[in-house]
Amino acid sequence: MTSPIWHPFTQHGLREPIPLVERGEGAFLHTADGRCIVDGISSWWVTTHGHCHPRIMQAIRDQTEKLDQVIFAGWTHEPAETLALGLRAIMPDALTRVFFSDSGSTSVEVALKMALGFWMARGERRHRIVVMEHSYHGDTIGTMSVGERGVFNRAYEPLLFDVIRVPFPEAGREQATYDALEVACDGEAAAFIVEPLVLGAGGMKMYAPQVLAEMRTICARAGVLFIADEVMTGWGRTGSLLACEQAGVVPDILCLSKGLTGGAMPLAVTMASEPIFAAHYSTDRAAMFFHSSSYTANPVACAAAAANLAIWRDEPVRERVTALAAMQQARLEALGARCEIRGARTCGTIAAFECAGDDGYLADIAPRLMAFFREHDVLLRPLGNTVYVMPPYCIDAGTLDRVYDVIAEAIT
Repeated sequence: MTSPIWHPFTQHGLREPIPLVERGEGAFLHTADGRCIVDGISSWWVTTHGHCHPRIMQAIRDQTEKLDQVIFAGWTHEPAETLALGLRAIMPDALTRVFFSDSGSTSVEVALKMALGFWMARGERRHRIVVMEHSYHGDTIGTMSVGERGVFNRAYEPLLFDVIRVPFPEAGREQATYDALEVACDGEAAAFIVEPLVLGAGGMKMYAPQVLAEMRTICARAGVLFIADEVMTGWGRTGSLLACEQAGVVPDILCLSKGLTGGAMPLAVTMASEPIFAAHYSTDRAAMFFHSSSYTANPVACAAAAANLAIWRDEPVRERVTALAAMQQARLEALGARCEIRGARTCGTIAAFECAGDDGYLADIAPRLMAFFREHDVLLRPLGNTVYVMPPYCIDAGTLDRVYDVIAEAIT
């Protein structure tokens, strides 16, 4: 019987095989037909410590015996309280408030609504959002509005709101970004949202920490709120707990998801500075922050995230991140010596490059590469002709060698 499932980012008319995964362990996925697949992209950038980390799995099991779900509007529970305090302990001091949601997209939607609500509460007409070209912040209406326009969202254009765009800070052309941001921050700009250091779905485009710092300075000078979308870049991906750390930047609003639970459960938080919270604090019920979902701060997901924080606290995660970053750099350099690639670059545990072929997400080379990788038991999902490797931090040197050997075979 044909599966009734409609898969995301999948053109079913191409009839590409869809493997059935039965279990995961560490850096590997095991399929129903007995194959062992190397997860080279952390299952869409979420799995940090490895699949089915024992401490996270135990925390989930324990929580299911206590409390599965409870309304979070006007109620609370221990896993959420523990997690919120844990986040306050490791995140920048200025981010005093923790608002729960359930995905990266919703964490950004929350951030945008917080920013607009802040200015409305102050009685200031600031309603424009400033964004960076090539950015991606999710697939809900608000997040599509602040992301790159194109084939992803062409059908939904009538629903999207207008934004102010500044150019990506290409190396040697950063001043154009600064100048455009200065102009954009004048007048009605409410907030600038950016993916720090790495634009993920936009092609793993990378820029320097000093650029991030300068953009933050421009926003602060103009009084424009700074939103850091660290849904992908957080939790060690760029080499530090947050990408913002490398630039000495503290945002007004911070979006976190993906690695928040170690990749085991869907959960997100939007952390805000005290002035953002204070703008919504009132004895007037009409002035409250109007956002929620049925599963806000689900106790099982919060327990998984609290276990993730414990792993960061108790285990040498930062050392693993540093070691993986060094391995990625070395193997990418070796690949460049073996094969014809361009734009080779790394940022922490992320390595990326372009191979021959047309640019763009729908480049014909992408499905051919994906098929080759799948047939050789490696899970990689190129962004058009941009190939990237972003494995769990537990991957060993030999397994990473296997990934790059398959890449080399594919592009030669």
